[in-house]
Formats: sequence, C-alpha cells, structure tokens
Amino acid sequence: MANLKEIRNRITSVSSTMQITSAMKMVSAAKLKKAQDAITAMRPYADKLTELLQSLSATLDADSGSKFSEQREVKKVLIVAITSNRGLAGAFNSNIIKEVNKMTSNYAGKEVFYLAIGKKGNDAFKKTNRVIANKSEVFDDLTFDNVAEIAKLLMDKFVAGEFDKIEIVYNKFKNAATQIVTTEQFLPIVPVEGSDNANADYIFEPSKEEIVEQLIPKSLKTQLYKGIRDSFASEHGARMTAMHKATDNATELRDQLKLTYNKARQAAITNEILEIVGGAEALNN
Repeated sequence: MANLKEIRNRITSVSSTMQITSAMKMVSAAKLKKAQDAITAMRPYADKLTELLQSLSATLDADSGSKFSEQREVKKVLIVAITSNRGLAGAFNSNIIKEVNKMTSNYAGKEVFYLAIGKKGNDAFKKTNRVIANKSEVFDDLTFDNVAEIAKLLMDKFVAGEFDKIEIVYNKFKNAATQIVTTEQFLPIVPVEGSDNANADYIFEPSKEEIVEQLIPKSLKTQLYKGIRDSFASEHGARMTAMHKATDNATELRDQLKLTYNKARQAAITNEILEIVGGAEALNN
C-alpha cells in the first residue's frame, strides 16, 4: 500500500485535473449553444438550395451542362477532411481520419490527395506528402467569406482539371452526444433524377442555364460552409461530452483515493497506539 504522502499527492493531482475538465466542459457547453443555433438556422436553407440546384441541373441538356457538372474519368481524387484544431474531444477526430483512410483504400489505383481543414487532420495526413493545403486558420475567424475562399480554390482546381472528383468528410451534428460521420460529393455536381422540380414546367427568366451558372458557386460555397459549421458544432458537443465523462471519472477516482487514504491513516494510527501500549506494558513489567 502506498504511503500517506503519495496518496495525498494523487488526490491533489486528480482534484486539479477534475477542475480543468469541469472548466473545459462549461466552456464547450457555452460555445455549443451558439454553434448549434447557427447550424440549425442554416441547414434548411443550404439543403433546399442544393436540392433546387441539383433538380435544375438534371433538366439541362448534356451540351449545355455546367463546367461544374462535367463527369470525367476519375484518376485524381481530392478529399477535404474537416477536423478540429484541438484534441480532448473523444473520437471526434479519429473517426474522420479512419473514414478518410477507408475512402483512400477504396480508391485503389487512383491518385488521392487531401485538403486539411483542422490541425488534427493535417497532422495525420502530412506524413503522406499528399496534403495540398492546410486551411486550419479558418476556425480562428469562421465566417462565410473565409470559407468561400476555400470553396473557390476547390472549384478552380476542378475546372482546371487538377482533380476529377472532390469529396468532403465531416462530422454532422445531431445532438451534443451524437455526431454522424458524413461524406458528401462536392464536385462534380450530381443531378437528381426523377425530382419533382425536374419535371415541373417553369418559365425561367433569365435562362435556366444562366440561373444555374449563378447558383452553382453560391451553392457550393454554402455546402462547404454548412459542413464546417456542422463540424464546429459537433466538436464542441463531443468535447463537452468527453469532459463530462472525464470529470465523472476523476470524481470517482478521487473518492476511491480518499477512502484508501482514510484506511491507511486509520491503520497507521492503530499501529501507533499499539506501539505506545506495548511500550507502556514493557515499562510496567
């Protein structure tokens, strides 16, 4: 059994850790509320815009299709991995890294490159020497304009023929305790066949092609912004849950150590009393 000093030091250490995890839980809870409100308000708009765009694209003739809808033989793939800049969020980052590695193995025989949004993703993939860019600084000022620059970079690379397919991997926010690893095709745009909007008889002004050409960049920027916002809310939900569990575990460990300390202290006192009584008996004899 450890001596009393060692047990006291462990109790102090666990108590300090518990204060840190509890504080981190409160910070993440405060940030989660704001991030959750933002993604909840944005998601219906982003989903409807994407749905309308895909439906309109399905009605365009092949020769009038957008440059962003061009289907090419897939030789080079770009995977956008959206992680976080910090850890201590449970399996939040490792789930994304596992999914990206799984996708990479599925593209056997093709060239696969990565664009990291988040330091954890960049740290995981930079040793492959296939990370074309690290955009982790976007989390320092998460605005639509900053995300739009990343989306424009992706669109330019696709149009230039540098990549034949671009996919996004991120954690979709469901609730504070649940994040769903989601994969979305960013480019080329996949038209939705059999949509109600595709069969509807609308009069377009200006032309349908011109509307689609103006909507596509806006929709793609919104899609990426939604993915990053989803990931941002999921990060704080995952960290709040992880810190809550860590605080509970620290509390349980501290209570066990206190019980062990009290038992050791009682045993030490009992031994001291026995020694005093034994010494007194020896003097009397």
